[in-house]
Amino acid sequence: MMNNNLIAQNKRAYFDYQIEDQIEAGIVLEGWEVKALRLGLGQLTDSYALIRAQEIFLLNAKIQPPHFASNHLSYENERTRKLLLKKKEILKLQGALQRKGHTLIPLKLYWDETKRYVKCLIGVAKGKTLVDKRVSIAEKEWVREKQRIAKQHRLN
Repeated sequence: MMNNNLIAQNKRAYFDYQIEDQIEAGIVLEGWEVKALRLGLGQLTDSYALIRAQEIFLLNAKIQPPHFASNHLSYENERTRKLLLKKKEILKLQGALQRKGHTLIPLKLYWDETKRYVKCLIGVAKGKTLVDKRVSIAEKEWVREKQRIAKQHRLN
């Protein structure tokens, strides 16, 4: 997946959760939602996925209606959207959710290679503790420090 195909990314999920598995799913959208996503009006912050009756749904994903949207239609920014997965994949996710502390978090919304369909990358995640978050911050700071040292070394 190239960066220009990216619509929205849930960066907070990578900090708050330890992602154990990822799976790509299609998403059922209305016409105005596709137009809004082409304009970059989608957001995955605070969204999550849920399995109900052998179907998987995306909840709390925000898609703002475009400015040129019709006034006579009602738009639900945070409506529940169905995700498209094979039955075998849904059963695999259900098994993963049986373990304590696991949840389904949408990580990215992006266009497929043809830029015709919107895909959603779902992660099976386990919440991080405060200690885990501190370790993540320390690792990021160490990577930045190494880059600074390497840059100074190249300049000298």
